[in-house]
Amino acid sequence: MVSESGSDEAALFKSYGNLQPINAELAKPMLKEAKEILDPLGILFWLRQGTCLGAVRDQAFIPWDDDIDLGSVIGLNGLTEDMIAPVFDAFRERGYYVNVESNDRWIAAGMMKASTRIDLTFFRIIDDSIFHFPFIWIPAKLFANLKEIEFMDGKYLVPNPPEEYLTAKYGPNWITPKEDYEQDVLDQVAKTPVAKTTPMPGQPSTKIRVLNVREELVSGAEVSVVGLGEANTDDNGYVEFGLPYNDFYAVVIKFENHEEILYQELLSPGASYTYTPDASVTNGRLMVLSEEK
Repeated sequence: MVSESGSDEAALFKSYGNLQPINAELAKPMLKEAKEILDPLGILFWLRQGTCLGAVRDQAFIPWDDDIDLGSVIGLNGLTEDMIAPVFDAFRERGYYVNVESNDRWIAAGMMKASTRIDLTFFRIIDDSIFHFPFIWIPAKLFANLKEIEFMDGKYLVPNPPEEYLTAKYGPNWITPKEDYEQDVLDQVAKTPVAKTTPMPGQPSTKIRVLNVREELVSGAEVSVVGLGEANTDDNGYVEFGLPYNDFYAVVIKFENHEEILYQELLSPGASYTYTPDASVTNGRLMVLSEEK
């Protein structure tokens, strides 16, 4: 159950599956508060993803964006890994619920306060690039000499040049506001270098079972875990993938005349999931796959 404060674990995980447009009146002071926390700790951070897109293109938060996205790169601008834990402690002291995850690509925190989420990611450099969801690799050089811009009555940093960053993430048409942007992002995955992450040896496979609207098994359905691989379901409606981590992935499912992009699915190595389409919705659903027990 989500608390009245909207600053707990339940509120955080509800925010991932039920995206609500950000409240700009709350987001503006929270962004300022984040800067007040990070600056004294020596963390040179930048606006990323939708927050960067809105700041550069619209000079505002995007009306349908759901969170505040901030980033920093380990090994650039004086950031070392031992500086990160005190950052999360400082946010907790300001009343945020903070959930931290880490792997060889990043150390990331989903932070919730007043039902508003800040996603703060400290990226690791891998082969001169950093990872952006859903498997887009962006040159680290864009974050070495950050650009200062005016935004929300303050001065904030963005990748430099921001246009190159936004093109890498959202494609060449990023300048045009578009609520249904998922396919543009997936098109960028095809242009990025081959994924640099592989499952751990002995890691169990993740299974996805595909059903149609009549809840019948679908054999031969095309299933793609974006950036990792594609496969067709077997006679029992299942397909298997090797996932490197418990993480969010984008999944695309196609069969007959049906296609759906599941832009944000939380998947775990070794787990099994079921996909059931909704005849009335073909785009924009999140956290759709149900885990089989």
